[in-house]
Amino acid sequence: METHGFSYEVIFIDDGSTDRTWEEIKKISLVNPAFKGIKFNRNFGKSAALHSAFKIVQGEVVITMDADLQDSPEEIPALYNMIREQGYHLVSGWKKKRHDPLSKTIPSRFFNYVTRKISGIDLHDFNCGLKAYNVVVVKNITVYGEMHRYIPVIAKWAGFTNIGERVVEHHERKYGRSKFGWERFMRGFLDLLSITFIGKFAKRPMHFFGFWGVVFFLAGTGFTIKILWDKLDSVFLSKIPLKRDVTEQPIFYFALIALVLGTQLFLTGFIAELIARQSISKKDYLIIEKTGLDAVPEKFQVTTSQPVRLGT
Repeated sequence: METHGFSYEVIFIDDGSTDRTWEEIKKISLVNPAFKGIKFNRNFGKSAALHSAFKIVQGEVVITMDADLQDSPEEIPALYNMIREQGYHLVSGWKKKRHDPLSKTIPSRFFNYVTRKISGIDLHDFNCGLKAYNVVVVKNITVYGEMHRYIPVIAKWAGFTNIGERVVEHHERKYGRSKFGWERFMRGFLDLLSITFIGKFAKRPMHFFGFWGVVFFLAGTGFTIKILWDKLDSVFLSKIPLKRDVTEQPIFYFALIALVLGTQLFLTGFIAELIARQSISKKDYLIIEKTGLDAVPEKFQVTTSQPVRLGT
């Protein structure tokens, strides 16, 4: 940082470590005030760590890095320039040559492929810990649960669509052990479905639930008409009695289930729409810059020497 003439701060997040990590962080902060730290009382996970750091960062460009020494700090100047000079909102690292076991790299490639197709974001490594952000992005997104894997997706749904990537160096792990497991792999896909649904339908849930409710209700109505027609035909037209009662036919239960599901989905959409309307009325939409108006609310202020570029 000093070689390139950057003003900077370094924020360490001690996510409930049980060794002497916090003591070392305090020692460093006494030597150099630019080094700061946050200590959790227990392990809350990477999303909580990022969320807490994003709330207090002050720099115009924010760069995140894992503490396992597999990322190279020498990548910082290039990432910084992509944000400041090229106008990207977010730049994600791409560990093109990984030093991880196959049990981790193969599932990761499949995960990235599916995420790329679902989100429409052309990134090769969504979960790379080495990322750079314009500060306006981190101040206006919320990372929770295990959503740190999908920060580019969260940023996109918030309107920050100028997202890029850069091939970065990846070192072999020397200390500690990976916490990757198949259970986290499955939870990751569930989180992806959740964030995709929320991003598309959070403010218009009736478009999802109402659509499928109408589809099921129309299907149930069609089955019901078919049942009634067969009954009327056997009584008044063909005079040939039905071989089985209406309630003994499978189509009767298809009609019943479809009508019930259609009604429930429609009512769910209606209730969700009321909740969404209340939520929207209680908060403002995301505003990142104003001109020609009174003072900008503190939560949206961004100090920068160049305009914030939106869109692509």
